[in-house]
Amino acid sequence: MPSPPKNASAFNDRALRALRPGRIRVDYMDLGLRGFGLTVRPSGTKTFFVRYRAGRLEGRITLGDYPALTLASARTMARDVIGRLARGEDPQADRRAQRDAPTFGEVAADYLELHAKRRKRTWQEDERILRRDLLPAWRHLPAAAIRRRDVANLLDRVVGRGSPIMANRIRALASKIFAFALEREIVEFNPVAGLPPQGEERGRERVLSEDEIRTLWQAWEAEGSIASFIFRLLLLTAQREAELLGMRWTDIAGAWWTVPAGIVKNKLAHRVYLGSEARELLAELKERTGDGPWVFASPRRKGAPTASINKAKERFRATSGIPDWRPHDLRRTAATYMGRLGVPRPAIARVLNHVDAGVTAIYDRSTAEPAIEQALRLWGNRLDEIVNGQSRPATSTSPG
Repeated sequence: MPSPPKNASAFNDRALRALRPGRIRVDYMDLGLRGFGLTVRPSGTKTFFVRYRAGRLEGRITLGDYPALTLASARTMARDVIGRLARGEDPQADRRAQRDAPTFGEVAADYLELHAKRRKRTWQEDERILRRDLLPAWRHLPAAAIRRRDVANLLDRVVGRGSPIMANRIRALASKIFAFALEREIVEFNPVAGLPPQGEERGRERVLSEDEIRTLWQAWEAEGSIASFIFRLLLLTAQREAELLGMRWTDIAGAWWTVPAGIVKNKLAHRVYLGSEARELLAELKERTGDGPWVFASPRRKGAPTASINKAKERFRATSGIPDWRPHDLRRTAATYMGRLGVPRPAIARVLNHVDAGVTAIYDRSTAEPAIEQALRLWGNRLDEIVNGQSRPATSTSPG
């Protein structure tokens, strides 16, 4: 009869609790189940394992730490491994497959390069959300291993820090990334599906007061950075941030800026009147940037436009003492003040490039540009009055 292996005994809880750590790691084997053992490390950690040899298959599988993993559960897991060996299966195959499976971080990087950067003008916001919230939580996890409870736990943490609307943004981005992975058969389901939004979305209605406009304008003038020109022109022209950042010198002819269809949100080319203040700012920029193609050339990336003004926004929030404004509020503010000046809504819609059938019926091509010019002239004059501290009632003037 063969002698039992060294350090072998019949495992029970009393015996396992009695095992004491020594100066080196020691493996103890169970007499009741061949290959099933427990490692006791000098630190005192006790870990179940299965050691096996069957044909060409040989190895060791860690099952978990005792007592967090109970003896009964560990023995069941060990029997499963031994049973798979008996059927000729490789018990390490699943673990190797999981180890080799794409991580969430890898899938997210592919999403940014292959989808977001090609199709979204706001891909930098996706990247920011990834870096702040999603990657710290899931970067190294296999994408296919992430479950709905993992998503719910992450969203709960974001809501817990007082950011329910940001939780909605995170949820939406995570869903897009998993949908991207699902199309490529990296995951079998989207774990975000079925989870409700965390915060109630409401249309933002922030319009800057005259004092706030004056304070911000003074902060922009004092700094004189490329970003400060961007913010002033956003307010003067009432255009979208992404469209202004894509402005090229070749798009400007005299007092008109033509926004190409390729960068416009509604894919319709747009003409914007540039008042005297806007043209003065652009002339000053031209002296700075020289012969480059981009009006708002990046100070860090040669030959590229400025990609984001998020950091500048935070800087001007701090220097102005006005913490709750966003770049898009400048567009809304300009449109609101035009309305107060008596500019008809169809003309404001033309300025904003909000074109619908009703607007088109009222302003065809022959009348659209005069309406845009008069609306932006009125607004430019009123903004000059506000910035220079001359507050007076708006005049009711309508474009002809």
